[in-house]
Amino acid sequence: MHRSSCERKMELKGRTISKGIAEGEALTTSQPISFYGGVDPNTSEIIEKGHELHGERVKDRILVFPNGKGSTVGSYTLYRMKKSGIAPSGIINRECETVVAVGAIISEIPCVDKIDISKIETGDKVKITDGVVTIKK
Repeated sequence: MHRSSCERKMELKGRTISKGIAEGEALTTSQPISFYGGVDPNTSEIIEKGHELHGERVKDRILVFPNGKGSTVGSYTLYRMKKSGIAPSGIINRECETVVAVGAIISEIPCVDKIDISKIETGDKVKITDGVVTIKK
């Protein structure tokens, strides 16, 4: 048995923000995300008006975005989502800032940054392991 010739695999090395292993389908945006006010903590739906992922759910996906934004309450929103079982399974950032870093760490969600997120598309199969992001197209 051989792998399909159209399947491509790529590895990107980044900086570990929150340790752990996560696997799932990528949900990618070029826009920053605010977990407080931008994501519904009861449904995991992105509710920020005008956001390119408006209406998408982050539950069990590898959420790929440049950086977080907004209030520090966003860290606790992410924690609340984790406790409810509707958090993303992993987070990949170009530049992780404090709100997302604290949220990922207290929620034990694997998180990595210093990644060229333009190489990851929605629907790619992604695995995060100790600062290494493996992408299957």
